[in-house]
Amino acid sequence: MRTVSVCLGPKSAKRDASPTRENTLDATGIDDKFPFSMKVLIAGICGFVGSVLARRIRETTPDAEVFGIDNLMRSGSESNRRLGHLSTRVFHGDIRNSSDVDCLPPADWTIDAAANCSVLAGLDRRSTTRQLIEHNLFGTVNLLEYCRRHSAGFILLSTSRVYSIRSLSALPLQVESTRFVPRFAEATLPGISPAGIAEDFSTDAPVSLYGASKLASEALALEYGDAFDFPVWINRCGVLAGAGQFGTAEQGIFSYWLHAWRSQWPLRYIGFGGKGYQVRDAFHPEDLADLVLRQLQYRGRDRQRLCNIGGGIENAMSLLELSNWCREHFGAGEVEADGKERPFDIPWVVLDSQRAASIWNWTPIRRLPSILDEIARHAEKHPDWLRLTGESE
Repeated sequence: MRTVSVCLGPKSAKRDASPTRENTLDATGIDDKFPFSMKVLIAGICGFVGSVLARRIRETTPDAEVFGIDNLMRSGSESNRRLGHLSTRVFHGDIRNSSDVDCLPPADWTIDAAANCSVLAGLDRRSTTRQLIEHNLFGTVNLLEYCRRHSAGFILLSTSRVYSIRSLSALPLQVESTRFVPRFAEATLPGISPAGIAEDFSTDAPVSLYGASKLASEALALEYGDAFDFPVWINRCGVLAGAGQFGTAEQGIFSYWLHAWRSQWPLRYIGFGGKGYQVRDAFHPEDLADLVLRQLQYRGRDRQRLCNIGGGIENAMSLLELSNWCREHFGAGEVEADGKERPFDIPWVVLDSQRAASIWNWTPIRRLPSILDEIARHAEKHPDWLRLTGESE
């Protein structure tokens, strides 16, 4: 394994005028400024989320030692190191190889931000099923073994795609103007309310091969934490969005849609009548970082270890509404209607993050309009971003 030194992160676009968290003790008893230094390992540090986490930890705690591992296999990952004034160490290696993980120095915490995060992984001819499982499950096992050896805490970035596709597709929906809206009074499944999908919503198969690999990782992480007495926090993340994201249609849909619209690439409303009524919520990785900073300071065992983390109802938007936003900001564009159904598509997913609010006093600060504005500015400055990150028309 070779070791290189890099600097992570010029500050991203200024956050909007929404209320911000003070650097003081809050209702969780956690101080946004670390009262002590620590060593933090980030797997997938050169990815969109990993690089934001590294920058935020270094900004918040200059005395913290942050280092990470990344295989740099995804197109554009070199550019997404966010080079700047915050020095950290990056080990060029692969968490699928236990020997690469074994060579890492000890840490107090490990953040697993490395994954093949496409819901089509294993089926899209970009990766095989074995590659998917090796990345998302076996890689996590190697990190858990690392935590066992070093008594390090573990934070897993999981996904909303662990929730049952069949149950989500069975939600009673109606069309209200430009989007699907659940008829909540008729919804009888546990874990669904006007606040969104909660943690007790069904995780029964099918959840996609990607979702299954993350669900298995969650179970193993919890078992390792109990068996070897180290803290484990699992964050089931909704759609992350922001400038510099490696946007693809099946992953960073908000980023992809804006870049593709501005570049006049062909776009399609796939499935559900081809109208673009399907809805997802989005949140910014800096809001995720605010939560992780709190989790890094708490090694107790008295809190629920699994939380949904998302933008919620206020940060939800349909594809049709996203197209209308693009039309206002970038000009005219057309979207093809394609009613063909795909096996892993779902019409409505908005995450209920009330558990995170209760346990960690966490709510997302960045509102969706400001996130879209940030992505749009990035698209103007980087018109070839999709090609740089491996996408094609």
